[in-house]
Amino acid sequence: MLKSIAGALALATATIAPAGAEPAGAAEAAGPVKILIVSGGCCHDYPQQRKLLEEGLKSRMAAQVSHVFHDPKPGEKATRPALPIYGNPDYARGFDVVIHNECAADEDSAAALDAVLAPHRAGVPAVNLHCAMHSYRSGEWKKPVIAGAPNARWFEFTGIQSSGHGPQSPIRLTAANTGHPVAAGFRPYTTASDELYNNLATFDVTPVLLGVQPQSQVAADRDKTYTVAWTHLYGPKRTRVFSTTLAHNEAVMADPRYLDLVARGVLWAVGRL
Repeated sequence: MLKSIAGALALATATIAPAGAEPAGAAEAAGPVKILIVSGGCCHDYPQQRKLLEEGLKSRMAAQVSHVFHDPKPGEKATRPALPIYGNPDYARGFDVVIHNECAADEDSAAALDAVLAPHRAGVPAVNLHCAMHSYRSGEWKKPVIAGAPNARWFEFTGIQSSGHGPQSPIRLTAANTGHPVAAGFRPYTTASDELYNNLATFDVTPVLLGVQPQSQVAADRDKTYTVAWTHLYGPKRTRVFSTTLAHNEAVMADPRYLDLVARGVLWAVGRL
């Protein structure tokens, strides 16, 4: 099954290249995509997610996958994981892209954020998954942040500020009408039970997928549509950033359609889609 999906993904990426893109075979000539996955923190089974992401990406592209993580031990504050990237602005050296899959909801240190953002401000592409959007929050983060404010720095990187979500429920996914290449060939589907993150403020993003929870336990939320996948150009280098709020649960992440989405996001971020 994975081989057929990977083949379809390869075919799709080979046929949507726009004018001026790399010629056929350029991605292979450039070698495997060197991916660093940052993970750890609260609320998720990160050992399982690391396995799902690494195997899913390797089955869909030529990739070398490395991990840096901290899985909190009993007694540690899981919402402030002691990630090894803190204090190390060179943590992404030698990698083509960093996937942020950490959940550092209470990490409000400006110094930690400086290190996390450093490689991306320098031009290293990024992919942000789920709780990464709820990390590195400070100040009055439950209110829309203002561009340029200290507590806006992380959201200016991810592209959308999210402050929370309602009860878990299946999410109906559709492609945005932007015609983004990451969504090329996407067919609407409904996820397993998942969290639909709200959109509090946006920073010049291009929506890729939209989500709605028609079966939500909260009746008022059933017709709320939010952007759940998007792209963004960040910082002085106009660094490519792909983000999706999907996949709180491993059942959603294990879905081949989700892994296709992340793989296409990675390939777009590194300029090989």
